[in-house]
This record gives sequence, structure tokens and C-alpha cells, in this order.
Amino acid sequence: MGALDWSILAGTLLFIVAYGVWKTRGSKNVNDYVLGGNEAKWWTVGLSVMATQASAITFLSTPGQAFHDGMGFVQFYFGLPLAMIIVCIVFVPIYHRLKVFTAYELLEQRFDLKTRTLAAFLFLIQRGLAAGITIYAPSIILSAVLGWHLHTLNIIIGVLVIIYTVSGGTRAVSVTQKQQMFVIMTGMFIAFFFILGYLPADITFSKALKIAGASDKLNILDFSFNTQSRYTFWSGITGGLFLALAYFGTDQSQVQRYLSGKSVRESQLGLIFNGLLKIPMQFFILLVGVMVFVFYQYNPSPLNFNPAATNAILASPYGNDYKLLEKGHEDLEVAKKMAQNKYSAALELKEYAATIEAKKGIIEINNRERSNREAAQTLIRKAAPNVEANDKDYVFIHFILNYLPKGLIGLLLAVILSAAMSSTASELNALGTITALDLYKRNKKGEFTAKHYVVASKLFTLLWGVIAIFVANIADLFDNLIQLVNIIGSIFYGNVLGIFLLAFFFKYVKGNAVFIAAIITQIIVIVGWKYDWMSYLWLNVFGCGLVILLASLFEGFDRMLKRPPIQG
Repeated sequence: MGALDWSILAGTLLFIVAYGVWKTRGSKNVNDYVLGGNEAKWWTVGLSVMATQASAITFLSTPGQAFHDGMGFVQFYFGLPLAMIIVCIVFVPIYHRLKVFTAYELLEQRFDLKTRTLAAFLFLIQRGLAAGITIYAPSIILSAVLGWHLHTLNIIIGVLVIIYTVSGGTRAVSVTQKQQMFVIMTGMFIAFFFILGYLPADITFSKALKIAGASDKLNILDFSFNTQSRYTFWSGITGGLFLALAYFGTDQSQVQRYLSGKSVRESQLGLIFNGLLKIPMQFFILLVGVMVFVFYQYNPSPLNFNPAATNAILASPYGNDYKLLEKGHEDLEVAKKMAQNKYSAALELKEYAATIEAKKGIIEINNRERSNREAAQTLIRKAAPNVEANDKDYVFIHFILNYLPKGLIGLLLAVILSAAMSSTASELNALGTITALDLYKRNKKGEFTAKHYVVASKLFTLLWGVIAIFVANIADLFDNLIQLVNIIGSIFYGNVLGIFLLAFFFKYVKGNAVFIAAIITQIIVIVGWKYDWMSYLWLNVFGCGLVILLASLFEGFDRMLKRPPIQG
């Protein structure tokens, strides 16, 4: 990175932090700090909702996901538009009518304090873990760029977010997220057009799509009913729907975004705005990853995209074995380029038989390359167990650092860091609010001033910032970071969503039945995830249905036991 990149990166981040602090200084009461004074317009709500969901993990992991597995991940979002409609019709009017600060206040009004506390506690567990991961993700990037220690970077990023989130609360999160979304989308569009420009002169965008299709990267829809398959059309519109309903309807990091709306209508329009744009945005980010794949069909790529893993294995006793795999990888890259040229020529001549034959050759080379990469990962795990061998999250950053021009590198790093800051800020804001209002205020004896609870919210936000940094420092890469965040959510979200649906639609069920059912459900879902009963998206449907079923049964048994005996 040159001086220009550093200037753009540092200037962008410092501007966002300073702007957030300056624009939102001096919250006078809890309504100002937690709900931003209910002044947000629909576009602010919509952009804030999108920015909260679009963390650095989105821009790190999603292109890498598409590079390795293609566009099928977009099916994960198919249930989101329908979820937005349901949240607008059911959740938003209820929250506004009850004038709640947090989603879980509603549960105490409907059930009891222990049910509210349990739901808040489940939120704090999963969102506290997620906040740490959203800090950890960009630290990986800067660690690869600067060679700095991950712990140092986790602290720097965490402190930047804490400064303006603690200072300005919800309004600071909202106003900075508008700037961050502008930076994010500008940077991604610029990167996309640069990738196309780097392709060979005879490879148009249309032909690039056909090349990607020949390697099965454009298989968007999977209509199979295999519950073990992570991403299918059916898991998207069912599991994805339930996950989105739980996330947008019950997760305080999102609920707080639209509760800050000026009216019910402004909140609803903001959510519909998100519902309309989310799938196209994710489709575009996946398409960027597919175009990176096409780029590497004609340009050299490393055997493993994680530079730390490569350095570790080469310095180990397995270094010579790894060099043999690298030689095989280089030979495959030559063969791959020749196969792509053969396929491109067959497309030009419109010879069907030759096109099919060339496609078979590409698939065969891709399979050999995948086996070679897996062998390299196995070797890295033997040589350096503490270094991450899985390199999906390094694919896009490798392209950025090695092929984009100076200045644009700094902008793309600012994109990823801006996304991390926006998502983490929302999470810390929500974590501090839930702890202050659902746990501290509700269980503290005596009356205190509004200023006291603003200070308490700030202190708890600061505390959760410190906890998030700690989680980031003990985090590790999973199969893929974006999947890890969604897996954590899926373990808890179905259960919490079921509790809210019981509150809305099952008026005969009381608090004791819900509380016991929720505890049992959470244990069963965790066991189901541990033993891989089903794809993680289905855990949302399973958890939601199970808590509703158990609570209804417990309430029924309780009524039977309390029913007076029939006389005569």
C-alpha cells in the first residue's frame, strides 16, 4: 500500500468517526440516546437497516463464497422480502403502539419478567458473539496487509467504533451508516468494473458469464428437498424466511433501527426499501466474486490465498511437499487457461459438440485443482495447526491487494472497514440498550433520573465493546465467516421468534409455559446443531415450531391439572 492508499483509508475512517461524534453530541434522555428522538426518515431507516446487516463479513466472505461455490448462496435471502412484509404488518405497528424502547419489553407486558429476561439473555449471547466476529473479520484483512498482530488490530477497530457509538447512541449509528453505505457501494461498483477491464480483450461480460457457467458458478436455483444442503430454494423461502423474521422482528440491533423512525409509515417504508434492495445487492456482491473467479482463469492465483498460511508451510518441514503441490498448481493453471481459450473459441464458432467437449475439460481441470487445494490445506493444518488453512475469506482481499491500482486499494479497504464499523456499532448500541433497560433498569430498585439511564446505557455499551474485542481476540475462522454469523443466529433466532409469535397469536398461552418451553427448545436446538441433524437454516423453522408446540402442550397440561373435578 502506498501513501495515497493510506490517506484514503485513514481519511475515510476518521471522517466517519468525527462526523458521528460531532453530529450527535449531547443526548438528553433515553429516548434521544436509544431511539434518536424518533426523527429518522424512511431512507435513513432503510440504509441503517441495510448497513447493520451488511458487515465486513459480507464484503470479505461473499465474494470468496461465490469464487468457490458459485451464486447459490443468494437463495439464502429469498425469504427476506416476504419477511419484510410480515414485519411491517405485524411487528412495527405493535412496537410503535406500545411505545417500547426494546423488543423484549413487549414480552413482559404479554407474559412476565422472567420471559422478558430470558429472551434478552438469549439475544445478548448470540449478538455478543456476532459483534466479536464482525470486529475480527476486518482484522484478518489488515493483518494480511500490514503484518500486524490480530489482537492489536481488534483493539484499534473496536475502539474506533466504541468512540462514536458510546458518544451518540442510535442517532450516531444512523447518521454514520448513511456515509458508510455510500462508501461501500461506490467501492464495490468501482472494483467490479476494474475486474471486467482486466479480463482479456476478447472476453466480454456476456462471455465471462458463459465461462463462469461452464464451471457451474451460475447455478442460482436448487429445487431439491435435501435438508442437508445448506442453500436451496426451499431452505431460502422457509429457513431464510424464519431467520429474517427473527432477525428483523426480534433482534434489537435491527428493531432499534426502525423504532427510531419518525412514524409507523417511515419505519415500514424503510424496511420495504431494504426488502427490495437486499437481494439485488447480495446478487451483485456474489457476481463480483464470480468475476474474480473468471479473472483467475486467465491470471495466476496462489495455491492458498492466505499469505500467513503459505509462509508458515514453506518454513516448516513440509515445505518441499508444499512446493510440489505448487508446481502441480502452476501446471494446472496453464492447462486451465488453454481449456478456457478452447471453450471461448468453441463459443465463437457456435459449435455445440466442441463447446460441450471443452466444458467437460474445464470441469475436469477444476476438479483436479480443487483436490490440489484441499491437499494443500491438509498439509498446512499438519504443519501449522494455529494458522488458518481455509482461505475463502482471503480471495477477494488477495485480488484487491495484488491487482487494483493505488488509491483504489485504500478505498476498498475503507469499504470493508466501514461495513465492519456500521454493523458493529448497531450491535454494541443494541447490546448496551438491552442490558441497561431490560436487565439493569427493570431489576434495579428505586427511582432514578433520565440522565442516570443515559449514562448507564453508555457504560454498558462501552462494556459490550470491551467484550466484543475480547471475543474477537479468541475467534477463529470457521468454514466461512458469513456462514458462521448466520449459524450463530440460527441457533437462537428460531426459539426467540417462536416466543414472539406466541405473544402475538396464542393468547391462551401464559408465561410459565413459554419460559419452560423456551429453555427446553434452546437445549434441543443446540444439541441438534452439534450433531448436525439438519442444515443450519432449518434450525430456525425447527426452533420456532418446537417452542410453540411445547408451550401449547405445557399450557394445555397446566389447564387440565387446574380444572376442577366434575361434580355428581
